Amino acid sequence: VQLQASGGGLVQPGGSLTLSCAASGFPLNHFTIAWFRQAPGKEREGVSCIRGSDGSSYYADSLKGRFSSSIDNAKNTVYLQINSLKPEDTAVYYCVADYGRLCRGGSDYWGQGTLVTVSS
Repeated sequence: VQLQASGGGLVQPGGSLTLSCAASGFPLNHFTIAWFRQAPGKEREGVSCIRGSDGSSYYADSLKGRFSSSIDNAKNTVYLQINSLKPEDTAVYYCVADYGRLCRGGSDYWGQGTLVTVSS
């Protein structure tokens, strides 16, 4: 059972990036998948949550409009697209899977994190 986050890197301000969270050993359509991020010296922050059962997604109020989460059940992978990147988006991004149909903040499985650095 594993969650593998990937896709981070160095991006210029204003650019876009798509993060992936691939699951192995369990079907994501029975889980909700949340993205969190933690910037250096700051507390962990919730970014989004998507329901594997129907693809409904939810976002932190401060991040709505630039973040978009989607799921490909055939690939058992969730994606997080980030547009108009800002330096303050620099953080380690984690994906977390929670069994069930509701985004409730649970955490059955954690991915290892992928670093996004926004800098010119």
